[in-house]
Amino acid sequence: MSHFAPANFSRRLASLIYDNLVVVAFAMLTTVLFLLTINALISFNMLALGNHEDVSALIQADPILYTLRATLLVLVSVLFFAYFWTKSGQTIGMRAWRLKVQTPDGALLTWPKAIARSLCALLGLGNLVVLLDFKKKRSLQDMLCGTEVVVLSKEENKKVYNSLD
Repeated sequence: MSHFAPANFSRRLASLIYDNLVVVAFAMLTTVLFLLTINALISFNMLALGNHEDVSALIQADPILYTLRATLLVLVSVLFFAYFWTKSGQTIGMRAWRLKVQTPDGALLTWPKAIARSLCALLGLGNLVVLLDFKKKRSLQDMLCGTEVVVLSKEENKKVYNSLD
């Protein structure tokens, strides 16, 4: 059992805002790379623009390209959170707010658990459940995946950060 206090809704929300800024940047990069790939396929005559005015219009009109782009964007988001949760238990935003996600015995998340937790978060809406769980302050993703988010002391937060070197 963790000796740190559970994270409240406001700290989780602040952390999520930080993290979403980073995820949006990764999503923009992913979109640019996707557009360049589609342009390259058109240049090599492996894909036709047809009667669409530009690549964006083609992607919007083609269900396969549209689904592929949406899948890539979800994948980038899920992998962002899962990577950090498995490496240190902290995303960039969580580090700033001294939060850490872990199992109840204090262990880091495994890749399958981190991916499941990211998907169960429902784009952050799962954190609203924290407002109803007065005692343990668990989110929907914590309840479903057997995790907890705790507030670290400044010293412990520094230890986690320094251990990444």
